[in-house]
Amino acid sequence: MEKIYNFINGKFSPPESDKYIKVIEPATGLPYAEVPDSNNKDVDQAINFASKAFISWSKTTAQNRSEILHQIAKGIDSHADRLAEVESRDTGKPLSLSKSVDIPRAAENFRFFAEHILTFDFERVLDGHGSINKIIRKPIGVVGCISPWNLPLYLFTWKIAPAIASGNCVIGKPSELTPYTAYELGKIVKAAGLPKGVLNIVHGLGNNAGRAITNHSMIKAISFTGGTKTGKNINHSVSKDLKKVSLEMGGKNPTIIFADCDFPKMLKSTIKSSFSNQGSICLSGSRILIEDSIYKKFRSAFIKQVNKINIGDPIKKSTELGALISKEHLEKVLGYVEIAKEEGANILVGGNRIFFSGRMKDGYFMEPTVIEGLDKGCRTNQDEIFGPIVTLIPFSSESEAINIANATDYGLAASIWSENLDKASKVADQIDFGIVWLNCWMVRDLRTPFGGTKKSGLGREGGDDGIEFFTEQKNICMVEA
Repeated sequence: MEKIYNFINGKFSPPESDKYIKVIEPATGLPYAEVPDSNNKDVDQAINFASKAFISWSKTTAQNRSEILHQIAKGIDSHADRLAEVESRDTGKPLSLSKSVDIPRAAENFRFFAEHILTFDFERVLDGHGSINKIIRKPIGVVGCISPWNLPLYLFTWKIAPAIASGNCVIGKPSELTPYTAYELGKIVKAAGLPKGVLNIVHGLGNNAGRAITNHSMIKAISFTGGTKTGKNINHSVSKDLKKVSLEMGGKNPTIIFADCDFPKMLKSTIKSSFSNQGSICLSGSRILIEDSIYKKFRSAFIKQVNKINIGDPIKKSTELGALISKEHLEKVLGYVEIAKEEGANILVGGNRIFFSGRMKDGYFMEPTVIEGLDKGCRTNQDEIFGPIVTLIPFSSESEAINIANATDYGLAASIWSENLDKASKVADQIDFGIVWLNCWMVRDLRTPFGGTKKSGLGREGGDDGIEFFTEQKNICMVEA
């Protein structure tokens, strides 16, 4: 049984309580490691060291911080195979996905912000109207970064990189379900020369370590990615102290397919947007809206491709769909199949747990599932299921597609497929989502704002927005002579 430790002030240390939580490998259903069950004492210790480190780190030049972030990116690149291996073991996702998406993106997060801070306007001067105003952006202090289990290193670094790039010190808490790449990241930042105390990683449960971070008076801002219910609780907690908060939460994203789309390109992309990472991506297209003139054609072609998806051991190169994160989550997702049946659904394909033999006999595997025949307002089409389940919904006009797409409390992302870009752009303008892809999915320019509307979140991440969140403006004004 491997043992994972907290990373505080540049050192690995056990939790104050000496209590640990078992970490389960989703593909096998068996424990392989123990992670600290940290509490407020561990968080206090980390914050004290981070506060001391902030005094000097906040005064370093952008060039100096940039060089260290580049070294961290190189460290991730050089350990990419190891990181992909443990990420796949932690999450149950295919190793090929970890290698091609998760780990390269984690390195790119550091590399991007290493470059971005060299061109970002931390100081500017407004001259005129009888005064000269110098506007300065400065780091805010010690911040909390809390990340989820579905894209562990990818999303952890997406928060940490802009925070430390702009001169802050971080208390990071990864999910207790997927702690290993965060543990490895501690080794990488230490070797890269990041000063002690700038990044501290405290493992544990949300109700213990997470709550201690969000409630601590010395934490100046919270950046959170995860479920909407947890995000609401965090928002309520930090509002009492008027802390800055960025919340990236759930999604119930539509994929809108018009008859005039590039059908082969659309079909290939829609399979990915539906089932990549076992459907456990906040950007997954879980509601597929199809113009009725091609509905039967799409349904037949889509089901044919779904039946070809290779489900199996995450470590095999041929595997396209791995295991769900936990037994509890598997039961939740399977429960939605039963809810869909009660709502009158037609299960076109899938809907069942998969049992393998050998090392995966107790793994948390499920068939990719396609459902039709449900109203836009039913639970299956309203709740974020976060698993390999999609619904098919026909529409007959642009206005109906817009109405169905907007009929949700979430507003994170959408995809629109049409060769008529005027029509696609018109629809994009009328749907209430923070990110809209036209004839593509999951294409990310890290300079652009990332985030959603309604219950999908508060604030934006990425590019200038990421730096602005982790800084405060000061205006120094003097009267012109």
